[in-house]
Amino acid sequence: MYGYVQIYKPELKFREYDVYRGYYCGLCGALHQRYGMAARWTLSYDMTFLVLLLDSLYEPEETRVRCRCGAHPFQKQLHISSEASAYGADMSVLLFREKCMDDWLDEKKLSRRAAAGILQGSYQKAAGIYPEKAKFIADQLEQLHQMEQAGETNPDLPAGCFGTLLGELFAWKPDMWEPTLRQIGFYLGKYIYLLDAYDDLERDRKKGCYNPFLKQGDTDAAALETACQNLLELMIGACADAFERLPLLRHAEILRNILYAGVWTQFRQIREKRAGLAAEQTGSSS
Repeated sequence: MYGYVQIYKPELKFREYDVYRGYYCGLCGALHQRYGMAARWTLSYDMTFLVLLLDSLYEPEETRVRCRCGAHPFQKQLHISSEASAYGADMSVLLFREKCMDDWLDEKKLSRRAAAGILQGSYQKAAGIYPEKAKFIADQLEQLHQMEQAGETNPDLPAGCFGTLLGELFAWKPDMWEPTLRQIGFYLGKYIYLLDAYDDLERDRKKGCYNPFLKQGDTDAAALETACQNLLELMIGACADAFERLPLLRHAEILRNILYAGVWTQFRQIREKRAGLAAEQTGSSS
């Protein structure tokens, strides 16, 4: 359930791409500095979007340095960090560890249980800084787990549960922007959950795992594709409406690139992959 909120590189200027990569590397550096090397596992494009959004809205003091790291030992990379990067690192650790435990409960993935154990110390540290958010994340994922165990047939309900969770993470400060940030996180979280379910559809079908789209009865493939795309368009449309209400100047075009183009990159790739699988199945059965 990570990596869907990306840039669309062909439509970014070189300078904008460098800035985006600077925030990505800055978040990676904040994770390492605050929680150690293993915390870099929690790095994601989705949380980079959150850091970029919060930095653009609140405009905290930034630090820009070029340095080498384990991932880039031979060439110095731009690292852009701020108070928002530290917050993004804390939320990354909280969400990733709890998601690992949720995956362990759902599918008994030993790798996810092991990752949760390795990050336990980091999780406790982050939870000590943000106890209310840690509890909220755990409660929402438990509610989501119960819905999935019960075989919830309405995709909007589990998607809304994850959207509520992400909305809590987007609400950095109790101020006038909190309701709008919650809306952005809510609809983006629903989009991520639904796209993840769409992506995992065939895998879940084969393994007998829960997937809300498998609970829709004997819906034909074309109807499912259309229904899924309509749902995703509704979610991103509502997310973009909330986004446009924020008075953003810094990096606004990078954020728009993500919301209006980047988020569809993975959807197109998934749709093409599904079309290829369908063609293979048709060919093998003829």
